[in-house]
Amino acid sequence: MSEAAKVYPVFLRLEGERVLVVGGGAVAAGKLDGLLAAGARPTVVAPAISSACQRDGVERVEREFVERDLDGVRFVVAAATPEVNRAVAAAAAPRNLFVNAVDDTASASAYLGGVIRRGDVTVAISTGGAAPALTGLLREALDAALPEELDAWLEVARAYRANWKRNATPIALRRAHLLDALIAARTAAAREEERS
Repeated sequence: MSEAAKVYPVFLRLEGERVLVVGGGAVAAGKLDGLLAAGARPTVVAPAISSACQRDGVERVEREFVERDLDGVRFVVAAATPEVNRAVAAAAAPRNLFVNAVDDTASASAYLGGVIRRGDVTVAISTGGAAPALTGLLREALDAALPEELDAWLEVARAYRANWKRNATPIALRRAHLLDALIAARTAAAREEERS
């Protein structure tokens, strides 16, 4: 039987949203990069907050977690001790808040995956919390395999999508058209590189 949680992959729009991070150490600091990149407004709550968590755009509250810390919050990261993470998850459940309880799959209702970003393209990998080290290895392998020009591919796809919508191109045909366009763009770029 699988130990991985059954998950539904989703990307959250957190721009301008309040996010609570409980814990003030290195693990909490590691979660802040992705939250800030998403435009979230994180608040770190912990009795002691490391210098790694002290950055622009991050509110800091040096004390123990209390349930009212969840007021007005959209998402929660529990990066403290297992006991604190469980308390955070228990307080968040009646409020219907998703909680990423770091290294505590039983308390988590959300799992953060390995993430690769190339401009506006984001790729995420998850093992449903069962094997975070494997997630990391897969992220590194995919990062090495994915082309650097993914953001340029996105621009091509955006332009084609606008035309498809305008021309009512059937969805079933769009992938093949996009693949042809990307191959043509890559071939043109390779020829240009040869000339220079």
